[in-house]
Amino acid sequence: MSGKEIKFVNDAFETNWIAPVGPHIDLFEKELSNIHHNRHVAALQSGTSAIHLALNLLGVNKDDIVLCQSFTFVGSVNPVRYLGAVPNFVDSEVETWNMCPNYLEKAIIENLKLGKKPKAIIVVNLYGMPAKMSDIIKLSEKYDIPVIEDAAQSFGAMYEGKKSCNLSTIGCTSFFPAKPLGCYGDGGAIFTNDDFLAEKIRMIVNHGEKIKYHHEIIGCNSRLDSIQAEILNIKLKYLDEYNANRNI
Repeated sequence: MSGKEIKFVNDAFETNWIAPVGPHIDLFEKELSNIHHNRHVAALQSGTSAIHLALNLLGVNKDDIVLCQSFTFVGSVNPVRYLGAVPNFVDSEVETWNMCPNYLEKAIIENLKLGKKPKAIIVVNLYGMPAKMSDIIKLSEKYDIPVIEDAAQSFGAMYEGKKSCNLSTIGCTSFFPAKPLGCYGDGGAIFTNDDFLAEKIRMIVNHGEKIKYHHEIIGCNSRLDSIQAEILNIKLKYLDEYNANRNI
């Protein structure tokens, strides 16, 4: 914490916006969208919630195969098991330490031979370093398997002219205090440029509502609260500075 956050936190109290709705969250989501050039952003309780939601959006169900990174924190894999799906681990390559595109294609082919087309690919950008996303996206398009990008450790990083979290079908990040952009507690966000997925995101995180008290699908309550949004609003302005310090 820099000390600059307290004014914005007090504003949330003074305006009585402390719930997981309101102008502070709307502003934070708008700023995230503008900075990362994603059309749609939803602020959530955690990065794990974001991955869980992403898998739900892609229709991952019991016994589905999800291709995951072998070198990662368990939080990026646990949501696969929440849904009863099966994580299929792919090893890393030596340049970025992230998912190897060659091993990824081998894993896809092996599963196809068994008659099991993987439902999704979760790529984790470790230690601020994006994976070889252009190669992975080509495989995603070739085999028609969507990619979830876990940018919890690479938030703010650039890859081929694009911001991390805007490199795949769905981007996820965490605002845990140890991450490049951290709040006072925990938080996360999910990013997409797909209008259909964005509509589903809004419904799921609001208890399955499209219209107030009209629950069309099974939803949840995984929204970020206004206090955390205010802290993140001010810290977002210094994200490049934080990342520059990490690179020293």
